Amino acid sequence: MDTKRYNLEEKGKSTATEISTDDHRDHRTEQYLALKAEYNAAIRKERYTSWKEYCTMNSITNLWSGKYRILADRDKRVTPQTTLKQKDGTITTNLHETIQHMLQVLTPEHNQEDDTELQKNIRALAQEDTDTNDDKEFTVQEVKNVVLSMGKNKAPGEDGIRSEVFKSVVEILPRYMTAIYNGCLHKGTFTQRWKKALVIPITKPVKTESEEATKFRPISLLDTGGKVLEKLLVNRINIHLYSRGHMNENQFGFRPQKSTIDAAMVDKEFVQHSLAAGDVIALVSLDVQGAFDAAWCPAILKKMRDCGNPKNVYKLTKKYFTELTAILATNSIRMAKELSTG
Repeated sequence: MDTKRYNLEEKGKSTATEISTDDHRDHRTEQYLALKAEYNAAIRKERYTSWKEYCTMNSITNLWSGKYRILADRDKRVTPQTTLKQKDGTITTNLHETIQHMLQVLTPEHNQEDDTELQKNIRALAQEDTDTNDDKEFTVQEVKNVVLSMGKNKAPGEDGIRSEVFKSVVEILPRYMTAIYNGCLHKGTFTQRWKKALVIPITKPVKTESEEATKFRPISLLDTGGKVLEKLLVNRINIHLYSRGHMNENQFGFRPQKSTIDAAMVDKEFVQHSLAAGDVIALVSLDVQGAFDAAWCPAILKKMRDCGNPKNVYKLTKKYFTELTAILATNSIRMAKELSTG
């Protein structure tokens, strides 16, 4: 009788904890939406104020006075940096050399000649097809959901085709677009045109005065067609991983319904229990430099094999990891580099 009552009490506590966690998540969601609305309102207000100030700059007698003042201010700005410091301490001498150095630093590479025996075995295994069954075709609704979820303000890739075009096409010709992506899945083909990333270097706020190429944060712009296929592929991989319990519960990033806030809450509970028990607590934080840029593709494919991913999904992923190209361009120079990592 006592054991039964204890089990009921423990079950009640567990249910209360789940309800409490859901309440916290709902509360945080409400706070986020409220702050987001406030932020958007502030942007609209500043935009209106800026436009109003610009209009008042122009007098009735001289409509061009404001324009001349703006152009004069631009002339006073610092000339963009066209040289960078290289690893040996020397400075690049021209724009072509600078772009080449920047591309080398922002897109690290893995030389096969440096592979260990284990890495050679993993690389060879990754090239073989799996013996699992094929996954089912993409459905019309599946493709439609992915296309319609694309942000309307996202910058397009090198082809210049924005997501609005794909949204219109999927509404008019949904089966035609679905057939294209199912053809990619059947043949394990990820066209090279969709694997070209236009790299836009953005200066990090705290490193504006630096002469190192690491002062830039590379933003990769991909063609919308490739982003749709990539998202379809990732969704299928996630379905397989989640349905078979391959995801670690302690991973909070890049997972639905989880975030860094949840990780902080877990740490908080651990600290509270440890302090109550009189334990000593040590926190170790690691920041891996260029973790995503240096991701080794054969290792990712090996993990997919170990998890038993469907044959056609694995084949398409393997094709996706080949002939990846990064492009860095200015008004006069266009330089491309094939990627071996990332």
